[in-house]
Amino acid sequence: MKRLFSSRRGQATTETVLLFPVLVIFILFIIKIFGLLVLAQKLEIAGFYAARRYQLQSHTTTYLQRWDRRYLQKDIEKKVREYLGFNNPGMLRFLSLRDLKLTINTSGTWTKVTMTVFTAPPRINFLCKYDKLQLCQGDENCLRGYNFLCETGGQLEVIKYVGPNERVLPFVRPED
Repeated sequence: MKRLFSSRRGQATTETVLLFPVLVIFILFIIKIFGLLVLAQKLEIAGFYAARRYQLQSHTTTYLQRWDRRYLQKDIEKKVREYLGFNNPGMLRFLSLRDLKLTINTSGTWTKVTMTVFTAPPRINFLCKYDKLQLCQGDENCLRGYNFLCETGGQLEVIKYVGPNERVLPFVRPED
């Protein structure tokens, strides 16, 4: 058994030590990109839910539209926050969630439901310790990437349009 392992040469330690941080950086970027993709898909589903629920449960009279603003919109926002993971600390950190803004604009024919999710910057410390002007040297894409990673984070927005709720009342046959 000793002969089996002693005849093989091992990997050079300097190569392993130098490649390990590069591997860690790639893994961190892949995890953050995957988190943004998951957030975008969850936001699309939540946008459809919010628009459809507002379409089916909102009212057309001005008196009851106050109820829609006070209670229905707040309840929809509460459910969407729960679905996106604002109440789960692990999901909140994984997706870098910071805030959610839900606006509903009604007009005569269409209702526009806009959901905006603001994400916190991932703050990968070993990338953010360098000066951004010296690092990017005036490259606009580099500056936007640096701002997203280290300073401001980003935002994702979904806009859904739904028509009015014009469900016909079910026919009730009069009893003779």
